[in-house]
Amino acid sequence: MPIPTRIAIVGSGSVGGYYGARLAPVAEVSFLMRRDLAAVRERGLTVHSVAGDLHLDPVRAFATTEEIGAVDLVVVALKTTANEALPGLIAPLLHAETALLTLQNGLGNEAFLARHFPGRPVLGGLCFVCINRGEPGVIHHLAHGKVEMGAFSHPETLAPVADLFVRAGLDCRVLPDLGLARWRKLVWNVPFNGLSIAAGGIDTRQILDDPALHARTRALMAEVVAVAAALGHAIDAEFIEGNIRGTLEMGPYQPSSLVDFLAGQAVEVEAIWGAPLREARAHGVSVPELERLYREICAATGNAPI
Repeated sequence: MPIPTRIAIVGSGSVGGYYGARLAPVAEVSFLMRRDLAAVRERGLTVHSVAGDLHLDPVRAFATTEEIGAVDLVVVALKTTANEALPGLIAPLLHAETALLTLQNGLGNEAFLARHFPGRPVLGGLCFVCINRGEPGVIHHLAHGKVEMGAFSHPETLAPVADLFVRAGLDCRVLPDLGLARWRKLVWNVPFNGLSIAAGGIDTRQILDDPALHARTRALMAEVVAVAAALGHAIDAEFIEGNIRGTLEMGPYQPSSLVDFLAGQAVEVEAIWGAPLREARAHGVSVPELERLYREICAATGNAPI
């Protein structure tokens, strides 16, 4: 597979908008937009970033994927709560060799795409980044930005896609074990996205400044590491310490699940907490803190535990 030159961003919120904007100087990037479509068509897409501000104008912004047409790479950045819409959204974007890259949180997203698009190259990307949406057409990139990328199928497509990200100036690292990468991301997502909601709408600094919540954070991280180990994914204990240090360096930050919760939008309960909990149960790993947090998140969001 050559380096992709035509890209479609499906889900142009904070993550899709940010990485799409960064890729735009090195590829033809089309954005599927809903809420911000009119504003972006009128004023362009602005990224206020610690890595340097960026403004795209004009922007290839579209209301439907039929308007975009076939591309070389589909980047999926929709929330997992909208996964059932993906088959219909992605189909018009495909030609014979189109690859799929999901930048979504949680577990099971690559398998979902592979199930609905059998035989397609499917890649997964983990975004270690602090991003928030501002007014329509504006994204705030506050810290970090690394992407860890692995192949779920067709590993020969991984290097060209990663090269595209590197050419765009992004810190993109290829990993031989995508499953390990997913569990490493959960080490942060499970406690911080969860406790920010369960503790009443607080940011990461407030979580770590509270002794009881700090202790819960470490316990949740340890449980995630234990479940990952049961699946054959070894995560060193220092990884927990690195996550704590990196989060403290961020300063006060509202995780994406909290942002969704406060806005009254659907929270990715099953992808982030439900799926790892079911893996723990299936492999006989005791995870009392994860069980407790899952129940708290379900209660706060009105989701029925599965």
